[in-house]
Amino acid sequence: MRIHYTPLFKERLQECPREIGKKFHKQVLYLSRNLRHPSLHAKKYSEAQGIWQARIDRNYRFYFLIEKSAYILLDVRSHPK
Repeated sequence: MRIHYTPLFKERLQECPREIGKKFHKQVLYLSRNLRHPSLHAKKYSEAQGIWQARIDRNYRFYFLIEKSAYILLDVRSHPK
C-alpha cells in the first residue's frame, strides 16, 4: 500500500517531539506492510467517516483513511489518558 501525507499531517508531525517522529516512521513502515501488525493496534476510529486510528506509542496516535491502494494520513496527536 502507498502512503500519502496530507499537509495537516505533515504540520502536526513536525510539531511532535523528535522521538515521536522517529517512532512514527517505524510504525508507518509496519502500516505499509500490514494493517494488522500487533504494535499498531489499528482500529476504526469513526465508522461514519471511515477514519482509522493507529498507535505510535502509549501517548500518541495517528489517524488515516484507506482509499483503494493507499493510506491517506490525516492527523497525529497525543492520546488522552
